Amino acid sequence: MTNFKLDGKVALITGGSQGLGLEFARALANAGASVAVTSRDKRKAQESAELIRKETGRDTLGVAVDVTDYEQIQAMVDQVIGTFGRLDILINNAGVNVRKPILDFDEASWDLVQTTNLKAPFLCTKAVVPHMIKQKFGRIINIASMLGQVALAERSAYCSSKGGLIQLTKVMALEWAEHNITANAICPGPFATEMNQVVINNPEANQFFLNHLPLKRWGKPGELNGLIVYLASELSNFMTGSSLVIDGGWTSE
Repeated sequence: MTNFKLDGKVALITGGSQGLGLEFARALANAGASVAVTSRDKRKAQESAELIRKETGRDTLGVAVDVTDYEQIQAMVDQVIGTFGRLDILINNAGVNVRKPILDFDEASWDLVQTTNLKAPFLCTKAVVPHMIKQKFGRIINIASMLGQVALAERSAYCSSKGGLIQLTKVMALEWAEHNITANAICPGPFATEMNQVVINNPEANQFFLNHLPLKRWGKPGELNGLIVYLASELSNFMTGSSLVIDGGWTSE
């Protein structure tokens, strides 16, 4: 079990101040890593970082950044490297969802989803990987979705962005394997997070989801932690380019 330990490693989690991102940051810190979490809101990022520090005793950093702005991303990476001296694990978690029928989908909403869910991981990874190449070690974990593999009505932008992220992950795996950098995607199904409260609070929509889940419940955010730590650890040395679904059985139908 010592191979699960992340002592001496540094992890950066975008969108790590709430929801699944906060759970990921806690899990990595509990495994021994120093963690940096981001948010557009500086106060929220710093409060989440302090919460993790108090809970785990690990060194933490809260960074305000717009992950669609490359200059801000580069400044974020410089701050993490300047604080911790290295950067080993990148979790591209920040994301948004806009739910509309295709004919009602406006261009601005489409661009928001694509830029946040697909372009931002591309930009963040591009800024981080040169440091990983120098270290001859890196872990890239992209948070995609089961909706990158199966479709759902009124999720055109979200499904296409997450499908694109799965393919981008495979290209990353191919291009950086020689540098001992792995890239994998996690594809969560329905998890009870802030983003999904609008669905959970709608009885008809909630029942639709439960009807498609063989386990008959929403996932709990902490139920992704084991996979996150595995992919960040030495135990996953031979895994790259994979997309792993944790969805309560939805895609088994």
